Amino acid sequence: MPAKTRTPRNTLSPELIVRTALDLMEGQGSDALSLRGLAAELGVGPMALYTYFRNKDDLYDAVRDHLMGLIPPVPEDVAWPDQVRAVCRGLRALMLQHPCLAQLLAGRPLSGHETARVAEDLLGVLRSAGFDAQTAARTHTTLFTYVLGATSWEIQMAAERQDPQERRRLRATIESLSPTEFPTVVALTPELSRTTGGDEQFDYGLDLLLAGLQTGQQAGG
Repeated sequence: MPAKTRTPRNTLSPELIVRTALDLMEGQGSDALSLRGLAAELGVGPMALYTYFRNKDDLYDAVRDHLMGLIPPVPEDVAWPDQVRAVCRGLRALMLQHPCLAQLLAGRPLSGHETARVAEDLLGVLRSAGFDAQTAARTHTTLFTYVLGATSWEIQMAAERQDPQERRRLRATIESLSPTEFPTVVALTPELSRTTGGDEQFDYGLDLLLAGLQTGQQAGG
C-alpha cells in the first residue's frame, strides 16, 4: 500500500480538514472517525489538527455546518406550505446524499451555526404565515424530528436491503409470523414493505403533518 502523501507545508486549513473528514465519514461512518486517522490521511501529525479544532466534537460540528450550508434557500414565490415542503425535502435529500449527516444531527442536534440558519428559515416561514410563537416552535420541532426520524429509518432500511444476510434475516422474520396471531400484519406485508422509504412515503407523512397544521390554522382563524 503506498504511503500517504504529506500535506504541503502551510496548506493545511479548516476547509481541507473538513472535506477530508467528510470523505472518511462517507466511507467509514462518523463513529469510525478519529483525529489520529484523519491526521494520517492528511499526512500531518495529530497535534496539527488542534490548531483548528479543539476536539472531535468541534470537527463534527464543522462537518455538519458544511453540509447544512448546502441546503438551498427557501423559495420566496410560493405559499407557505410549499416553503415548508421545500425545507423538509431539502434536508432529507441532503441526508440521503450524505448519510453521516443523519448521525451528526441525531448526536448533536442543537449545535452548529448552519443548523440554526435552517431553523431560522423554517421558523421565519411559520411566523410569516401567522402562527404564534408557541405553535411555530412546536411545529419546527415536530417537522425536524419527522425528517430526521423518517430519513434515518430510510437510510437504515436501504442499507439492510443491500446486505444479503440482512435480507435473509428479514425474510425469515416475516415468514415466521403466524397469520393467526398477526393476521393484519401478515395480510399487509406487501403494503408495509412499500412504506420503508422513497419520495412518495416521505411526502405522505409530510402532507399529513401539514394538513393538520392547516386545519388548526383555519380553526384558529
